Amino acid sequence: MGFPAQRLRRLRKNENLRRLIRETHLSVDDLIMPLFVRPGKGIKQPIPSMPGNYQMSIDKLVEEVKLLEGLGIPGVILFGIPEKKDEMGSDAYSDEGIIQKTIMAIKREVKNILVITDVCMCEYTSHGHCGFIRKDEKTSSFDVDNDMTLELLVKESVSHAQAGADIIAPSDMMDGRVEAIRQGLDENGFEHIPIMAYSAKYASGFYGPFREAAESTPGFGDRSSYQMDPHNAEEALREVALDIEEGADIVMVKPALAYLDIIRIIRDKFNYPVAAYNVSGEFSIVKAAAEKGWIDEKRVALEILTSIKRAGADMILTYWAKDAAQWLKSK
Repeated sequence: MGFPAQRLRRLRKNENLRRLIRETHLSVDDLIMPLFVRPGKGIKQPIPSMPGNYQMSIDKLVEEVKLLEGLGIPGVILFGIPEKKDEMGSDAYSDEGIIQKTIMAIKREVKNILVITDVCMCEYTSHGHCGFIRKDEKTSSFDVDNDMTLELLVKESVSHAQAGADIIAPSDMMDGRVEAIRQGLDENGFEHIPIMAYSAKYASGFYGPFREAAESTPGFGDRSSYQMDPHNAEEALREVALDIEEGADIVMVKPALAYLDIIRIIRDKFNYPVAAYNVSGEFSIVKAAAEKGWIDEKRVALEILTSIKRAGADMILTYWAKDAAQWLKSK
């Protein structure tokens, strides 16, 4: 009969047998590609800290979305770099905003891919924070005005839905924003539009390359007052529970790789779709090591994505989506 360890070895000897008993299956169906759009025409500007990713003008981004659709990738999430920024982040909710025009351009030319829009203010404000800032002139301190920010986020969400967005994804971490956005969408006839809430979004050091890509580095202070403390896990459960109660259809953990335990506890606790964001720093450290020849990028990237799926994520936002779709097809 053999010892248990011998039986396990027998099951590992043959590749086809390993495939048959594999517990976790990563596929192109799990992937969402983040894309960055900027004003202009014919622009495909490399992002130095994120090799293989670009800031693109609308025409070039639509071409990219067509390629992603052809690879079978189910969705993209859009981040905008406006022509002008101001304290109120007005381009975020303008009918002529960069994201609004991009959604309409994609919808005209691409028929079978989900367009998800990141809803936040940091890319559009002159100060780089995720909401409306109130400053105390006496102490020179600042704070994000939560309630005023909610009004702007609702305007932004409704404008994205009017332009044709399929899913609204608020990433700001303001209190009560899911409820406010759900109410705003419903009142404007968009009851059918789902909300993918960045529910457990940590104040992480892994966001550095993204801030270059989205040109959204805070001009002063940091975002720790409204993003989660990396030391906390139970807090994530409370945040997710609140977002579900307020009307979120999908909940997200961000970052993914350093927070696999959070993905797992949310998967075990809630019977809800879970997204995980494999963020820029997680991507770029692998790219940097691969360029040095220290690791095999394809092998490590697929291992990372598999670990995120194994932890319990239903969908993965990742800068490897395009590459992974091709790698998985060739396996």
